[in-house]
Amino acid sequence: MAWLVLLAAAAFEIAFALSLKPSEGFSRLWPTVGVLVFGVISVALLAKTLDHLPVGTAYAIWTGVGSVGVVTLGILVFDEPVTPVRLACIALIVTGVLGLRLAGAE
Repeated sequence: MAWLVLLAAAAFEIAFALSLKPSEGFSRLWPTVGVLVFGVISVALLAKTLDHLPVGTAYAIWTGVGSVGVVTLGILVFDEPVTPVRLACIALIVTGVLGLRLAGAE
């Protein structure tokens, strides 16, 4: 169950990060509210997982899944560039996240 909560936390982290751009430096109300709400929910869910997962593993997976999600959606939604180097870096992050998960943390 902690792993599912961690994935939910990462999903809210992705929503948090993607809300930053439309907030235009926190000058637009609703995207700014989204940044705050998504950020608080994400961190609260992450904290909830720490009763069952090591902090280093949980944090690394939270940031890794969030990073891959934001880069991928940045490509799809914001027309950010797709380059071999970016794709290789995403693959390295995914490999690291899977490695941490398979390393045996509960």
